[in-house]
Amino acid sequence: MTTAPARIRAKQRPADRIFRGSATLAGGLILIILAAVAIFLIAQSIPAFVVDPAEIKGSPDSFWTFVGPLVFGTVWAAALALVMAVPIAVGIALFISHYAPRRLAQSLGYVVDLLAAVPSVVFGLWGGRVLAPAIQPLYDWLVTHLGWIPLFAPPVSGTGRTILTVAIVLAVMILPIITALCREVFLQTPLLHEEAALALGATRWEMIRIAVLPFGRSGIVSAAMLGLGRALGETMAVAMVLSPAAVITFVLTSSQNPSTIASNIALNYPEAHGIGVNVLIATGLILFVITFLVNSIARWVVNRRKDFSGAN
Repeated sequence: MTTAPARIRAKQRPADRIFRGSATLAGGLILIILAAVAIFLIAQSIPAFVVDPAEIKGSPDSFWTFVGPLVFGTVWAAALALVMAVPIAVGIALFISHYAPRRLAQSLGYVVDLLAAVPSVVFGLWGGRVLAPAIQPLYDWLVTHLGWIPLFAPPVSGTGRTILTVAIVLAVMILPIITALCREVFLQTPLLHEEAALALGATRWEMIRIAVLPFGRSGIVSAAMLGLGRALGETMAVAMVLSPAAVITFVLTSSQNPSTIASNIALNYPEAHGIGVNVLIATGLILFVITFLVNSIARWVVNRRKDFSGAN
């Protein structure tokens, strides 16, 4: 009877132990910070949940009546931005990775990366001072000719500062993030998959449709969810463009627009005091939960296809 040879264990050097301890500490620190933020938000939000609604600014029927339009505006603006940004980002990423000449692809890649570094306040200034006045005639045309569609119901905004303008600004902001991630995912497509499709007579678009896009599907979802998280938490760009109101409406071109949680906190926090601070922190807790749910759903989608796509 033969016995298995003893496992040879590598000698632990001091540098190995230090690196392993540092990596473990860094990983645990992320969980500690996340737990600390959650505990702070919950502890500071409890007074807002039990306070008399008469003490909340605007005197709503309850805290949930106050936060409802903010949650709607946050999700609505981010969803509109995602619908506009994802197809364009995927198209740009495919052009850079599979169509553009190498020099042009490198230049476009640098431009995309630089666009991601532009501060949000610059996008806010551009949206409020340039985009809103320029796009207002289009809103006027939409309301005049397509006013029978609920999304473009009259009256039209005379300034162009609408939820649709905010969504366009957010779409421009998240476009480089989604594009950069999709580009890297598409470039990781196994070359054998692409060559096999081309060898079977597929055109370049057919090769992309049957080889590249299925491989990068989970990566596209991850990029979209990362962009959605950025749009959900955006503050200054929304605050500088939108003229908010406590309403829930799907109309895109009206002057009555729902606000977002992040911009509402930024606009009201300087003058808030007492229970008003707790109310704003409670809305921040709601945004924290929404973002956490979005990231969890994205992780679930990625894990469903990781064996095929290699995204993990």
